[in-house]
Amino acid sequence: MANNNKLFSGTGVALITPFRKQESIDFGKLENLIESIIAGGVDYIVALGTTSEAATMTATELSAVQSFIVENVAGRCPIVLGMGGNNTLNVTDTIARTNFDGISGILSVAPYYNKPNQRGLAQHFKSIADASPVPVIIYNVPGRTGVNIAAETTLQIAAECPNVVGIKEASGNISQIMEILRNKPAGFKVISGDDALTFPLIALGAEGVISVIANALPKEMSTMVRLAMKGDCKKAQTIHYQLLPLANALFEEGNPTGIKALLEIQGMVNNVLRLPLVKSSKTLYNKIASIYEKINQ
Repeated sequence: MANNNKLFSGTGVALITPFRKQESIDFGKLENLIESIIAGGVDYIVALGTTSEAATMTATELSAVQSFIVENVAGRCPIVLGMGGNNTLNVTDTIARTNFDGISGILSVAPYYNKPNQRGLAQHFKSIADASPVPVIIYNVPGRTGVNIAAETTLQIAAECPNVVGIKEASGNISQIMEILRNKPAGFKVISGDDALTFPLIALGAEGVISVIANALPKEMSTMVRLAMKGDCKKAQTIHYQLLPLANALFEEGNPTGIKALLEIQGMVNNVLRLPLVKSSKTLYNKIASIYEKINQ
């Protein structure tokens, strides 16, 4: 297991959930995906985050997937568990009932839909930090949640909540992210939440990525991140620009729509999502296949 300095640094993977054609969970393909990701050299796995379609799973399914991932990873890399919501009490109650054996941290998305103000966001994450027996990474993704965690709020949380050890930043607001990087306390990690912005954010001081594309291309993404974090910007830049068209295409019709199309192209999973998500259009599917083919040439 990684030491505390390295924990949540490098490449984390926002793990998808493979489904069978009848939409039940395909544990066989999930096992194969975990093995492929670990063999690709990733640093940690994020289980049951938003990319996993956790919002469409039952409590029984969530528990089964968590247990399966912990059992199959078997301590080979840290596991971060997605645990968020827009009802603070429900999140903290869920934390209290959760078995954290094999879990190194929590990734908690900003409350969605009810659009709390910045004071509400700070209190929400303080409650989660107080309740959690493992370190917490907050997740800012205003394109999904409808609310942005301002830099000042992130810095306040970082200063006041020792158990909040980092932020996955997917706002796309470089100025905001730089403000956090410039003023954050020592040891507080800023993690890219956008594959396409990972290379420039590492150059600015971010400590890696929680990646979607790494489900399908773990070796390529992990290599790019390691090179960038070592300061070998020329080699990292080359890989960044090789992956950039694919990283952008994967999000054209939402996530995990694009990555599931790519994983089917690779023969890893069925291209099955649960409603309200649907699989990609034929146009996007063919585009992803074409870009992927060029990468492999």
